[in-house]
Amino acid sequence: MQRFRYVFVWLSRIGHCRGFGIQSPFDYWMVCYVINEHWPYYQYEKLGDDDDWLTRKLGLLYFRIANWLQPNVIESDSFRQYLQAGCRKAKFGDSTELIRLSLEGDWRSRLVTIYNKVEDNTVLIVEGIRQNRTSWKEIVIDERTRVTFDLYYCGIVLFDKKRHKINYIINF
Repeated sequence: MQRFRYVFVWLSRIGHCRGFGIQSPFDYWMVCYVINEHWPYYQYEKLGDDDDWLTRKLGLLYFRIANWLQPNVIESDSFRQYLQAGCRKAKFGDSTELIRLSLEGDWRSRLVTIYNKVEDNTVLIVEGIRQNRTSWKEIVIDERTRVTFDLYYCGIVLFDKKRHKINYIINF
């Protein structure tokens, strides 16, 4: 049943593959070479062999984001193996560079804390946007967020104030 749902989601987003329609060079690069990169990275063989398909898929995405961003500090309570493999120098703790947020529990107060400390180069990964579509829409329309990527299973938020506000739906 899970495989059928995956195929249905993929087919419903087929028009949003590989950066079609994205005009920004950086956003196009982000979609093609970080989000939807299909070539194997140097650590893929060592990561998440025992994980289910969605955990591994998200973990490899987080690995690529950490590999691209190379943050000094990562704020995440899970997926540490993937994030650490992407950036070995990174420590885990209170971060303004790479933050992972799950839309469970008291996520609103944590989001307010995140909004108070974000910088232009902050990358926020939001999990659970499929189950909490209205919460994801609140994050997208907030004036502090600039570029958002809706990947169905998670969302990526960029805060660069020089950018125009836009939300991309990506077939991930």
